[in-house]
Parts: sequence; structure tokens; C-alpha cells
Amino acid sequence: MELKQYFGVIKKWWWLAVACVLIASVSSYLGTQQMPRIYSATTTLMVGRALQQANPSSQEIYLSQQLAQTYATMVKRKPILEGAARALGLQYIPSAGNVSARVVPGSQLLEISVLDTDPERARILADEIAQQLIKQTPTDSPEVQERRAFVQEQLQDLEDKIKTTKAEIEEEQKKLDAANSARAIQQYQSNISALQQKLSSYQSTYASLLTTVQGGTNYVTVVEPASRPTYPISPNVSQTVMLAAGIGLALALGGAFLIEYLDDTVKTPEEAAQLTGLPALGAIARIEGKTLTDHLITARHPLSPIAEAYRVLRTNIQFSTVDKPLKTLMVTSPAPSEGKSVTLANLAVVMAQAGLKVIAVDTDLRRPIQHKMFNVANDYGLCDGILHANPGIMEHVQPTQIENLWLLPSGTIPPNPAELLGSKRMGEIIEELKANADLVIFDTPPALLVTDAAVLANRVDGVLLVNDAGNTRRGMTQRATAELRRIHAPLLGLVMNRLSTRRGSYYYYQYYHYKYYRHEDSTVEKRRSKVERRRRRK
Repeated sequence: MELKQYFGVIKKWWWLAVACVLIASVSSYLGTQQMPRIYSATTTLMVGRALQQANPSSQEIYLSQQLAQTYATMVKRKPILEGAARALGLQYIPSAGNVSARVVPGSQLLEISVLDTDPERARILADEIAQQLIKQTPTDSPEVQERRAFVQEQLQDLEDKIKTTKAEIEEEQKKLDAANSARAIQQYQSNISALQQKLSSYQSTYASLLTTVQGGTNYVTVVEPASRPTYPISPNVSQTVMLAAGIGLALALGGAFLIEYLDDTVKTPEEAAQLTGLPALGAIARIEGKTLTDHLITARHPLSPIAEAYRVLRTNIQFSTVDKPLKTLMVTSPAPSEGKSVTLANLAVVMAQAGLKVIAVDTDLRRPIQHKMFNVANDYGLCDGILHANPGIMEHVQPTQIENLWLLPSGTIPPNPAELLGSKRMGEIIEELKANADLVIFDTPPALLVTDAAVLANRVDGVLLVNDAGNTRRGMTQRATAELRRIHAPLLGLVMNRLSTRRGSYYYYQYYHYKYYRHEDSTVEKRRSKVERRRRRK
């Protein structure tokens, strides 16, 4: 498919895309309104105390990161969740699917997140799970806590002793400065030395105990407690609606292209021409009307765009036979109900309007309708002329309401139409009709249904193949063309009938002439209505 064809498919099925997008969007919006709102709260922990040291080692930082990974896997474990439920007095254990933990890349930070329909409960659970995790660390066991309390007391006692010892050293130093005798100086120096040794011992013990209190690498603290979330993280209404709309659009376009792919009917003149190798001589829009006479649009509405399309068809036929004068023309179609008879009738009208003496012959001896189109009697016609040489065939030709246009109806329907059309008498009738008209147009049955069209095709100067846009199948129009070519029928081209103006209006300029002709057309209609009213009064 060309890019133009893709746009054509989208233009044709735009309503399906709009409907799918609207349905998907509204459905997703209503669905999200029924869904509970989910809130997320996050508590941040620090593993280790490397940042609190002036010169942390890379080994301590590495070990802290590894420990953080381990604690992240413990968050969803049953003991942690059960402990949080007991501490908060919950009647249920939080689901592990609603709890997550991650280590901030390249750091010692551990984030614990909790999802819940209640924002306050989400906050409390996040903080409590963090506390339960801290309780699993060796620095938070009861024994360690008692030991830490004892060490704290010892540190306080050592601080007092260090201060007292420093004061004693200062006092002995003053005495040393004031001493005059060698004996006193030696005594004070000995006292100062002893006090300094004592102070050094206190300080060493204090430093050792302080390290115990401060903890080591396997130490977890809360850096940032969870805050109460104000907006839900799920459902994301706008994102959900946009995603549903996108899916609806994709499904609609996919369905449209699938339908077009599976649809093997001929839709445009270009497509038909490409399939058959025949030139597209005309493109006729769908004619609205309840009766057959309503479809004779070239007579009822001669200034309408569709009538103009038939004139374009007439001109194209004349140009295609400029080297060889066209005296006889056959109109057929691959299958029934494709509009060949309506095409022939309107084409005969525009040919007659151009000043040609035209005889339309209904050679569809199985389902004749030309007499209904032109509202003439069908008591006698072609079949009677073939079976009875007298009177001559021109005695059966009837005038129509259209100037320069006559009709030879089918007459009595025979049991053997193909034999009659292939008879010697039929050849004589064709020659007699040609002698009395500028153009003779034959309406035949479908080419693939019976052999009537094939029998008559070799006796005419040109054959016109009519396709119904959107109904004629590609294989049928190809087979009909191949069958006519096999018998060396003089194919002029094809006509695409019943085109939708929305489907291919850009192909045919005549559909844009409506505004130009509308005023004059309406004037003609008013004149006709006045004449009709006068006739009724009389």
C-alpha cells in the first residue's frame, strides 16, 4: 500500500477510531474512579557510622553497603512484619507485596516504602518496620543495651576522674613552681609524674569505652522518618486514561487495516485499472432513488455533479475511439446488481444530449429493465424481431422522452437467449440498427454469469466493463476481463460505479461542482414544478 492509501483507510474509518478512543477513555476513567487510592510512605535509614567519623575507611563504607543490601532483603521477612503488626496492634500482618526496600545506589542509605489505602497508616507502618529492623541489629539487643548503660555510667565516672586528676596536676605544678628546696622539688615532680600516669590510664580507658558506646559498622539509625503522603500514587487517572485511549486507537487502526486487508473488493478506479490493465474511463457516484426512473439522473437532474460525471465518461469514450468511429457499444459487468443497466441508460441519455442519434438495445433477455427505466411498453422487442423478420426491427424501436434517444426493449423473454444473440438474424438486426443510428448501445447480462455477453462482444465496436465500488470482488473483475480478452472482445475500459463521495472524492473534480450548478439546477426544478402544477389545474 502507498502512503496515500494508508491515509485513505484512516479517513474512511476515522469514526471507528474516535468511537474506540472515546469508549476506552470513558471506561478507563470510570474504572479508575471505582479503584481504591493507594498511598506510599518512605522511611530512610543509615547503615553504619562511617559518615560520623572524620576519616572513614573505604573498608567500612564497603561493609556498610553490603550490610544495607542484607537489611533490604530482611524487610519483607515474616518476623519484621509480624513485629510491626504487634507493635501497632494491627489485626493483620502487612502484606509483603505492599512493602519494599531499596538501597540508594552508591550510598549506605536504605529506603523502606509501604503502600496502603490509608495515608496515616502507611506512614506509621513505614516507621515501625524501620524500628523492627533496628531491633534486629546487634547494637539494639537487651544485653547490649544494658552494657551500653553500664558503659555510659563508667564514662561519666571516668570524665569526673579525668577532670579531678587534671586539677590535681595543676595544683602540684603550682607547688613545684613555688618550691625552694631540692627535696621539695623532687617530691612534687614525683607527684606530678604519678598523676600524669593516672590521667593517661583514665584517658585510655575512656577512649576504649567511648568506641563501644558509639558502635561500629553494623549499626542502623533513622535518617529521615516517613511523612504523611498527601497524594495517592495509584491509580494515576490521567496516565491510565491516556494509555487506554492509545490502546483503543491502536486497536481501531489495527482493526481497520485488517478489514481493508481482508476486503478483496475493488474500491477505486485506480485499483481496478491496476488489476485489469484497462483504462478507467469514468467514476460515477451512488445515485439515490427509490424507483428505476429516479436513477435516470442525467434526464431528471442534468446539471447535477453525477450527470456531469456521465458527460466525462462520454468524452473519455469518444477520445478512446478517435481513430475508429464507434457505432456499437456493449455495456456489461462481472456480476449481477453492479449498476450496468443504470450506467447504460444514463450514458445513452448524455450521448443523445450531445446530438447523436442513439438506440439503446436491451439484450439482457433474462432480466430486462431498460423498458422500466424509460417507462415504455415491453410487449414487442428484440426477441420478436429475431424470431420474425417481418415487420422490420425498426418497427419495434420505441421513442423515449429524451430527444434523439430510442429504445429497443427485450420483448418476449425466450428460453434460449444465448442462441438468439448468436444467431445470423441478430447480426442482421445489428447492421440494420447501425444504419438507422449514430450509436447503438447494448445492455447485456453479467459476463461471468452467462455466455450472452461473450456471444455479443465480438459483434460490437467496443465493450465497457462496469464495476461496483466496494462490492465487485477483485478476482471477479480480473476473470471477467480475462474472459473478454480471451474471445478478443474490443475492451475500451471500465467504469467505477456507485462511488462514495467520501471514499474517493479527491479523485473526481466533478463532485465539487455542486455549488456552482446548484442555483441553476434549482431554477430548472422550480420551472418544472410550475409546469406540473399548471397541467394538474387543466
